[in-house]
Amino acid sequence: MSPTVRRRLRRAGFAIVGLATLVVGLHFVHVARRPGPPPPSEAALAHAAHVTITRDTYGVPHILGDTDADAAFGLAYAHAEDDYPTIQAVLAASRGHLGLVHPSKDALLNDYYAALVHVDRKVAEQYDSLDADTRAVLEGYAEGLNLYAFRHPKEADGRLLPFSGRDIAAGFLHKLPYMVGFVDALKQVSSGGVKTIGDKTALLNDAPVAEREPSFPGSNAHAVDRRRSTDDVTRLNINSHQPWEGPVAWYEAHVQSKEGWDAIGGLFPGAPMILHGHNEHLGWAHTVNAPDLVDVYRLDMNPNGALEYRFDGKWVPLEVTQAHLSVDAWIADVSFDRDVYASVHGPVLKTDDGYFAIRYSGVEGLIRAPEQWLRMNKATTFAEWKQAMEINAVPMFNTVYADRDHIAYFYNARLPERTPGLDYRSVLSGDDPRALWTTYRPFDKLPSVVDPPAGFVQGCNSTPFAATSGDANPRPEDFPREASIETALTNRARRSLALLGGTQPISRDAFLAMKWDRQYAPEDAVYEKLLDPLLSGYFPQNDAERRALELLRGWDGSTDAASVPSSIAILTMRPLLYDVDIDEDGSPTKDPALAFQRGVTFLMDHYGKVEVPLGELERLHRGTVDLPLGGGPDLMNAVYTKKDGKHLVGFQGDSYILEVEFRADGVHSRSIHQYGESSREGAAHYADQAPLFAKRELKDSFFRAEDREGHIERTYQP
Repeated sequence: MSPTVRRRLRRAGFAIVGLATLVVGLHFVHVARRPGPPPPSEAALAHAAHVTITRDTYGVPHILGDTDADAAFGLAYAHAEDDYPTIQAVLAASRGHLGLVHPSKDALLNDYYAALVHVDRKVAEQYDSLDADTRAVLEGYAEGLNLYAFRHPKEADGRLLPFSGRDIAAGFLHKLPYMVGFVDALKQVSSGGVKTIGDKTALLNDAPVAEREPSFPGSNAHAVDRRRSTDDVTRLNINSHQPWEGPVAWYEAHVQSKEGWDAIGGLFPGAPMILHGHNEHLGWAHTVNAPDLVDVYRLDMNPNGALEYRFDGKWVPLEVTQAHLSVDAWIADVSFDRDVYASVHGPVLKTDDGYFAIRYSGVEGLIRAPEQWLRMNKATTFAEWKQAMEINAVPMFNTVYADRDHIAYFYNARLPERTPGLDYRSVLSGDDPRALWTTYRPFDKLPSVVDPPAGFVQGCNSTPFAATSGDANPRPEDFPREASIETALTNRARRSLALLGGTQPISRDAFLAMKWDRQYAPEDAVYEKLLDPLLSGYFPQNDAERRALELLRGWDGSTDAASVPSSIAILTMRPLLYDVDIDEDGSPTKDPALAFQRGVTFLMDHYGKVEVPLGELERLHRGTVDLPLGGGPDLMNAVYTKKDGKHLVGFQGDSYILEVEFRADGVHSRSIHQYGESSREGAAHYADQAPLFAKRELKDSFFRAEDREGHIERTYQP
């Protein structure tokens, strides 16, 4: 190399180092110029003086406030101690500022979505319509976060602060459209998921919801009446199958105030009250249901180029507003605007195929959802709890209820009152006023079962027409076809009906055995779509496949950790029945033979054999904790996994579990979390519940003060 070339390379190297140093310096200047968390308000300091947090030996906070607002303040502070970064990201996402906290394409898509469903505008217009009690709780919760942020400035992003009650309300308006299916429709329309056959436009996935086989992870909820129990105890199983980390992962808390709030259960980051759990009188559990709550319309735009669409034969201006998007570009915040469209139907998306409007249940705003949940938290009777449910601001979820003397199942949904006769499986005409629904079916006209003769109800993400045994079930013919209410059964629903059906009294042990059940019902799709095609028509290509096929031939449908056949069964069924296998195998497949071949290859590559117990393959990983698991998809003991090296590592399924007993001497409960209370790696409660969870054991929830005696880690004020 010549001296000239060496000099040029040195100069280039110096230039690169200098540029990198400049960029790093600009980044530190950018971070230093951010505002710090503001000092706590007088309201925050007043709340802090009137709340006490008691952590039990599992780190679960038991919060006592003088008022409901004080208790909400303490809840926010305690949850922030365990997971402030996630709460902050949730609130940023809710107000369309996620691009500042976690800059990425997905963050900007979220921020545009928040503008598309008009979170800010709805909060501004509707917040004052909430009752004063709910506003006080939302504002108290926000002040708890503000105080935590002030005391921990390195964790807090001052660009988002201070939080207010309106920010907390925004979280409900942000999440609920997503839950009813708006985002799924948005993705389908934006990705070209529209087809035209003749003069009819339809969504590519146009099978009615009722006829689709459930493919989501799901949840379990059960109640058994004390008259059906062996020991005069009414029991409730609260068992949602949420992701194990992130913005919708469960957190356990117990919230009490001197104004009558006394509830324990699960909540998500940013939620200021218990979402499902129990108080000293009653309890409830939510599971996902899937009625048709979304319609898509093709807008006929004015051919002269004006931003007008035809509705009821007249040209109507398309509403145009601006999404103000910001992203942290490391050395500066970069902001830009994007047009946001809306029609009388709802949010509008401009695509290469035209303009499409999406109308979803609750499009007018669901600001009263936190009010409904707060009233459910504080209800003391079945009648009061039903009055809270009748607000109908929570737009979906099967809900199972129990108290000492009652059990019930409600197919809770904000069901649109649609004009009969239109094809709601198709993309509707934006010009037809008959397709624009504006009212909802009343709560008391939804499918429900109250105190059935069979003595039990179940809600496991399947049809409400089999919520119990016998004639007490609602009948499909009594409900509009346009609602597309589910008619299919999940494996969990089939197992519930098999284990709770009949007339024999149900013991505590039998109830818990049902909850941890790991069996596929003989009628489940796993046999039709997995076993039958392989056992009847597949010819093994090598000795490993032959041995694996023999394992499947002898499989009894059980998925205990010691089961050897279930390893190849689980590996094979994942891509066939559940869209969770897009990993190192490449694209997913619905071919049983290919799925089986991939499963055999995986076992041989990583274990050198196909005879591998499920607990060796399927694991719970959390920091340094590595534990065997049993269970699998669509089981009572549900586990959904991702491939990680040689293991299938759990990421969703059984998560926070709460088993409630309404006895003659009051309510008692036990619970378990798949990890623990803290999301901070290295913390004492980061994974301390995992060993119990892996062994399918519960801990005391310490709901009663006397139960906490001898089990208190510390007591303090924020």
